[in-house]
Amino acid sequence: MTTPAARPRDDPAALADGVRRGEARRVARLLSLVEAGDLAARPVLASLATNGSRAYTIGVTGAPGSGKSSLTDRLVGVIRSRGDSVAVLAVDPSSPRTGGAILGDRVRMGAHATDPGVFIRSMATRGHLGGLAAATPQAIRVLEASGTPWVLVETVGVGQVELDIAGATDTTLVVLNPGWGDGVQANKAGLLEVADVFVVNKADRDGVDATVRDLVSMLEFTRDASWTPPIVRTVATTGEGVNRAWDAVAAHREYLTTTGLLDERRRERVRNEVRELVAAHLLRVADARCQGPRFDAVVDGRQHGAVDPQVIAEELVAEILGIPSDES
Repeated sequence: MTTPAARPRDDPAALADGVRRGEARRVARLLSLVEAGDLAARPVLASLATNGSRAYTIGVTGAPGSGKSSLTDRLVGVIRSRGDSVAVLAVDPSSPRTGGAILGDRVRMGAHATDPGVFIRSMATRGHLGGLAAATPQAIRVLEASGTPWVLVETVGVGQVELDIAGATDTTLVVLNPGWGDGVQANKAGLLEVADVFVVNKADRDGVDATVRDLVSMLEFTRDASWTPPIVRTVATTGEGVNRAWDAVAAHREYLTTTGLLDERRRERVRNEVRELVAAHLLRVADARCQGPRFDAVVDGRQHGAVDPQVIAEELVAEILGIPSDES
């Protein structure tokens, strides 16, 4: 039995050029490298950083079963009807066996599978809290560099720790259903704070008027800003109300642009990404230091003493950063 030949390494320049030309195969390849955390993606991303392209990003989040995928599918149709290309990042729960995306959203958006103006990519959360894959910001930059003017990011269902979609996109749509449950719990989860547009989907069901009234009432007490999130009723399965949802997105974009908040949001997004990358890098270094005979000897030496583990941690941080331990 012969050993399969090793896959040749990607040429960074060729990969970057292909992404800039919008070649789907090259874009998909770079996204695979980004999602896997492959070091080969770094020089390509650095090269693409000088591209200067900026897509408008729209986050779509909500509870499982609220119709996020159906709404995203319809929004893609609206964008395509305008003649623009669009990319979709569908962030799926990780498969417990492989760690990969389950791909449910790609199945539900199959109507656009053969459209060359639509690029759909599923990404796995890989256990990342917040409803987004850790590689999402880099993936968005890849899609921006490919020249697409719109990127839709659909997340796994929301919860009290799954709200970082608001920090990753320009406009956030929160999808709810009639009879959405305890409004206090929803407020606790932070949905009222992160939503730029509320979409009450499945609006052909009973209870839609009560749901809209609850939202209006809660917004009066919880929001104090110049932008009040509009509440749009949709039936995504039929397309009813989807154009109104798109108009709400357009209005929010105009608001952000005229007030200068769009640039502010994007700067904050970069700050947060840099912080997360620094933290991830330090964690990798710490993991490497916190194993092996040398570390075991340190732990064993402290095990029966009176020294708090905090002291060990501070000493290691000081060693990693090269600073005195009392400053770490």
